[in-house]
Amino acid sequence: MISRLFRAVIMGPPGSGKGTISSRILRDFAFKHLSSGDLLRAQIRDGTIAGVQASHYIERGELVPDDLVVQLVLAELRSHLKGDNWLLDGFPRTVPQAQALKESFSLSCVLNLNVPDEVIIDRIKGRWVHAESGRTYHTEFNPPKVPGFDDVTGEPLVQRHDDKPETVRARLNSYKNQSTPVLEYYRKTGLLQEFTGRESNEIWPRVRAYLSSLIDVQREQDVDRV
Repeated sequence: MISRLFRAVIMGPPGSGKGTISSRILRDFAFKHLSSGDLLRAQIRDGTIAGVQASHYIERGELVPDDLVVQLVLAELRSHLKGDNWLLDGFPRTVPQAQALKESFSLSCVLNLNVPDEVIIDRIKGRWVHAESGRTYHTEFNPPKVPGFDDVTGEPLVQRHDDKPETVRARLNSYKNQSTPVLEYYRKTGLLQEFTGRESNEIWPRVRAYLSSLIDVQREQDVDRV
């Protein structure tokens, strides 16, 4: 048991394996998980006041303002995740969001996955889908029986626009421009721990060892206070 609440943020560019690493953290450490993207989509789907407000910005292709995102995320953390150890994904995206989070919660650490751009582009550009069913293939990791065609229907596979190399590179550049100030903010606070690698299986043992050591230190500090 962790007597003091353990709160962490995970960061990483699209395609870095953040979902895989997060799922393993939840499995091994029994954290609760909150994705700001999932939360925002749920609010929009449910037609809440905040969701309707956010949808107006998204429909115009604009970023949802910091104050609205902060309102949504902090409300969820204070209500449904109150008293839980949690892992926060997709928030904060800006320094003002990070500052707002600091005012409400004390973080244990910020994990950043540092995967080379070319590795991510090679990983994503190999994804192909069957448009009708959504079945996904990968030319290297999960290839179709017949290259370019769905295993079940035999119909041609397509590549999503978001998976094309030029699109992936643009998304990575956009992420870097947005995330660099946030990473620098957390680097100055001493909370940032970076993990560099090419594959999730390479990065995960180091993430697990780091979290285990951090939790052990926290337990020792709690014992000393008794």
